[in-house]
Amino acid sequence: MANDAIYIHAKLNDIAEIRAGHPFRGSVPEDVNGPVSVIQIKDVDWTGTVKWTSLTKTRLEGRKEPDWIQRGDILFVARGTKIVAAYVDEILVPCVCSQYFYLLRIKSEKVLPEFVAWQINQQPAQTYLVKSAEGTAQVSVRRSMLEDLSIVIPPLNQQRIIIELSKSALRERELLEALISNREKELKAIAKKLLEPAIAER
Repeated sequence: MANDAIYIHAKLNDIAEIRAGHPFRGSVPEDVNGPVSVIQIKDVDWTGTVKWTSLTKTRLEGRKEPDWIQRGDILFVARGTKIVAAYVDEILVPCVCSQYFYLLRIKSEKVLPEFVAWQINQQPAQTYLVKSAEGTAQVSVRRSMLEDLSIVIPPLNQQRIIIELSKSALRERELLEALISNREKELKAIAKKLLEPAIAER
């Protein structure tokens, strides 16, 4: 990396609009024929990936136009057992996020949303957010704490390099986990073939 002098330091609130998720009253009312999908905490995994196939469909009430999720948005899980930011790189269905998220929309062309999401998910930011959160097993991050989060902004080319490194690391992890899973299946099959007949004879 280049000299730290070229880095910009900012508060998250300086570079992003931070909005609350859609104000559902309690749980999301499911309607299998509803025109709107809702991203809930269960739909975001620990890597910050949205599981689009699991979204709940519903119908929204009220006349106010909702904050529709857009490509390039960041969804921050503000409540629960995991504090994670999800970068939205594609929109597959018209959707909103539940009230347990903050919706972040980057205001500056000098900052890549995907890089900000990556930075929020790293240990320094996570440590700050966890310490600032309310609760123990089920934590809750206040909006003011998120707004005050310090963000370091390197030049765009360095942001892109970091993003690609992060994607490569995630792909490598997925390949290794798939390999481990396949080996475990092979060993279970071998054990079944070897041991079941012997046990059946007893």
